[in-house]
Amino acid sequence: VGVRRRLRVAFFSTGDELASIGEPLAPGQVYDSNRYTIHGMLERLGAEPIDLGVVRDDPAALEDAMRMASGSADAIVSSGGVSVGEADFTRDTMARMGDVHFWKIAMRPGRPMAFGRIGNAIYFGLPGNPVAVMITFYFFARDALLAMMGAQRTSPPLLRARSAVAFRKKPGRTEYQRGILEPGDDGALVVRPSGSQGSGVLRSMSEANCIVVLHHDQGPVQPGDPV
Repeated sequence: VGVRRRLRVAFFSTGDELASIGEPLAPGQVYDSNRYTIHGMLERLGAEPIDLGVVRDDPAALEDAMRMASGSADAIVSSGGVSVGEADFTRDTMARMGDVHFWKIAMRPGRPMAFGRIGNAIYFGLPGNPVAVMITFYFFARDALLAMMGAQRTSPPLLRARSAVAFRKKPGRTEYQRGILEPGDDGALVVRPSGSQGSGVLRSMSEANCIVVLHHDQGPVQPGDPV
């Protein structure tokens, strides 16, 4: 039987505003949910997570974290710091230390995502919003990590369903809305949103059992439309 060792994946969150669970919150801080979410998603895949904690908005601290991660892991996953704010240093540090293969995607949620390589480790720079972290992980990082682990078939099933309600959608980007899929009265699959679709609303993910993929050129979805 051919086997290989577990894939080592280092991960961390970035941001001065973040506090780990159990720490008192200073003024202007929020608890870091992304690290715990990423840890759970990596464990579910069967990878070996390496938690590097919260990295402050400082180029030197970020460079140290990336250097440590690339030296100890096969892949790196970070959250935050890939947008265009004054304290968003992830992409520039990636470019200085390695390669940025792409950055910014016409998608929602998750537009400011960076992908590249530092040393021998591939790097997924995920956005900071909690739902965007999960969406970009599932649609970009998940299959890549599984392939690195030796999996032959990695993608979850893609189904067609009838929309039970209207979905708001603007053409010009692919949207990944969280939904609840179930059989309708006629036995055919019917899908509806799992609540508010804001990229900071983790409840929309925890109550969903599917992702509704609305393609790039698609406009608003009406009740009864296939999705």
